[in-house]
Amino acid sequence: MFPQSQSPSSTTKSPRVILENIFAFPPNRDTLGGTSYFIVRNEGNILIDCPSLDQINQDFLRSHGGIKYLFLTHRGAMGKTSEIQQNFACEVLIQEQEAYLLPGLTVTTFTQELTLDATTKLIWTPGHSPGSSCLHYNNMGGVLFSGRHLVPNLQGEPVPLRTAKTFHWPRQIKSLQALLELFTPETLQYICPGANTGFLRGKRVIDQAYQRLAAIDLQTLL
Repeated sequence: MFPQSQSPSSTTKSPRVILENIFAFPPNRDTLGGTSYFIVRNEGNILIDCPSLDQINQDFLRSHGGIKYLFLTHRGAMGKTSEIQQNFACEVLIQEQEAYLLPGLTVTTFTQELTLDATTKLIWTPGHSPGSSCLHYNNMGGVLFSGRHLVPNLQGEPVPLRTAKTFHWPRQIKSLQALLELFTPETLQYICPGANTGFLRGKRVIDQAYQRLAAIDLQTLL
C-alpha cells in the first residue's frame, strides 16, 4: 500500500481506454503533469512512464494482469519507479544515458534502439533530455508513445516543444527528422504524447500522425 500522491479529486479518475487495449492515466503531478499509458498484450503488459500510485491505479494495473515492462521515455517521467518495480516485479527499460538517475534499481538499458518483440520497439530520440526515447507499437497502423519529445501545441498538432529545460534543441529537431525517415504514413497512424494532453480537447490521441509531422517546417524551428 502506498500513500496517495494526488489530490482527492484526481484520484477518483480511472484510466480510460484510448485505442484498442491501450489506456491513458490521468496526468500525474509527480511528473509535472505527465500522462502515462498502459498497453495490455498477450506478450506482457507495458507501462509507459509512471502514473500516480493511488489505489485506483494500482487496482487497475493488477486487474489487467500487472506489468511486465515499465518503459521510461525520459528522466522527468520516473516518478515512483522504485515503488512500481518493487510492487509489480516489472522490468524497467530506459535509454542508457538516464539510467544513472535510478541508483540501486535493476534496469535494462539500450543505446540506439531496442526491439522487445515483433510489435514493440524503443527508439532513442535525444533532445528534450539526453536519453529521451519513444516507443513504437506496430498495431493499429502504428502508435508512437512520444513522451515529451513530441507534444500537442495549442492547436492540438504534434510538435517538438522547446522549454527552459530542453537539453539540446538541434538534436531534438534531428530526432524528429529521423522518425520521419524511419516511418511512413502506413506505419505511424497515431501519437500518444506524454504531456499537454489537455490541448487535444477531448480527442484521445493524435491521428494522421505521420502526415502532421511531415507538415512541420523544421527550418523555422532551428
